[in-house]
Amino acid sequence: MGGYTVIADVGSSLLKLLREQLAPDPVPRPDMIGVASPVDKGDLALTLYLYSVRENGEARRNELLPQGGVLRYPPLAVDLHYLLTAHSSADLHTRILDEHRILGRAMQVLYDNSVLRSPYLEGTLAENEEELRITSENLSTEQLAQLWHFGDTPYKLSLAYRVGPVLLESNRVKPGARVLERKFTLRDKGG
Repeated sequence: MGGYTVIADVGSSLLKLLREQLAPDPVPRPDMIGVASPVDKGDLALTLYLYSVRENGEARRNELLPQGGVLRYPPLAVDLHYLLTAHSSADLHTRILDEHRILGRAMQVLYDNSVLRSPYLEGTLAENEEELRITSENLSTEQLAQLWHFGDTPYKLSLAYRVGPVLLESNRVKPGARVLERKFTLRDKGG
């Protein structure tokens, strides 16, 4: 569970994993993997783009959490949805094959690390020793094309993944006085 930085911490954690596992082959340098829109790729070979944040109703918690004399409201559970897109600057004859190699390796890495744990966790995720589930989204070509709303840029093969549940802690608290003594009254049932 983390504060407002938890969404950025998830992105940093995914970057750490992908950079460590994809460089130097098939991506020459770790800094060629980054968080960016597929159309604002610059010189990146692989972009990780957060396209949606949705509440995860299955992971929703309702109980107040005791914390230092107060009760903290439960965290908001969300799933983060990412697009991974490969970009090659190779000549036309090998560009698509390079991109397929990058996507294939990225798929392999995310499959092998479908539960992301330390040492890849960053920020508040590392502090709280969280675990993140990484799941491939089974989106149709039409659904992927609908996600691809980047002006007149033509659709480019991308992978969609869901990461979560991610717990965003609440700042709301409720006073919760501790029970200091109990009082019992016993009554005789007879007569």
